[in-house]
Amino acid sequence: MGSGYLIIAGAIMLFSWLVSSKLKSKFELYSKLQLRNGMSGREIAEKMLADNGITDVRVISTPGQLTDHYNPSDKTVNLSEAVYNHRNAAAAAVAAHECGHAVQHAIGYEWLTMRSALVPIVSVASNYVQWILIAGILMIRTFPQLLLVGIVIFAATTLFSIITLPVEYDASNRALAWLENKHMLTQQEQAGAKDALKWAARTYVVAAIGSIATLLYYISIYSGSRRN
Repeated sequence: MGSGYLIIAGAIMLFSWLVSSKLKSKFELYSKLQLRNGMSGREIAEKMLADNGITDVRVISTPGQLTDHYNPSDKTVNLSEAVYNHRNAAAAAVAAHECGHAVQHAIGYEWLTMRSALVPIVSVASNYVQWILIAGILMIRTFPQLLLVGIVIFAATTLFSIITLPVEYDASNRALAWLENKHMLTQQEQAGAKDALKWAARTYVVAAIGSIATLLYYISIYSGSRRN
C-alpha cells in the first residue's frame, strides 16, 4: 500500500497542478474579455444580491489574488482587488459565484449549513492533525489508539472537502443562471464565465479526491497494525 499510495499521491499532485495551471490560464484569458455592459465585479455582486432580495450583505474588497469568498459570520462578499474593480468576464463570474453563496445562506441551503457547522472543527483540526498522524505512525506498535484519533480527526477534514463540492457547484449554477436570466453578459462573455467557473470547481474535486486517498492510506496503516 505504501508504494501504491505514493503513485496515487503523485498522480493526484500532478493532476492538481494541471488543473491549477489551466484555471490560471482560463482566468487570464477571460480577464481580457471586457464586459459590454461596463459593470465592475462590485456592481455585478451588488445587483445580484439586490435581485435576490438580499439587503443585509455588504460587498467589500479584500487584498490578494484568488482571495474571493463569502463570509457568513459577518455577511460580507469579499472580492479580491482584481475582481472588485475590474470589468471583465472573469470578474463577473467570480463576483456572481460568491453571491451565489450569499443566496445559499439566505435560503438556508442545507449543504452550506453543514459545511459552516464543520468550519470550527476543521480550523482546529488542520493545525494539529498532521502531527497527531505522524506521532501515531511512529507509535503504532505501542500506542495504536493515537493513530486512530488522528484518522477520526482527518476524516472530519475529508468530510468537509466532500461537502464543499455541492456547495461550490450549486453556487456556480446559481451565478450562471442569474447572469443568463438577467441578460447581464453577451453570449461570448457567458461562455467565458461558465468555462472559468467549471475549472474553478475542478480544483475542489481534486482536493476531495486527494483527501479521500490520504484518509484511506492512514486507515490501511492502522488496519495493518491490528492484523500484525
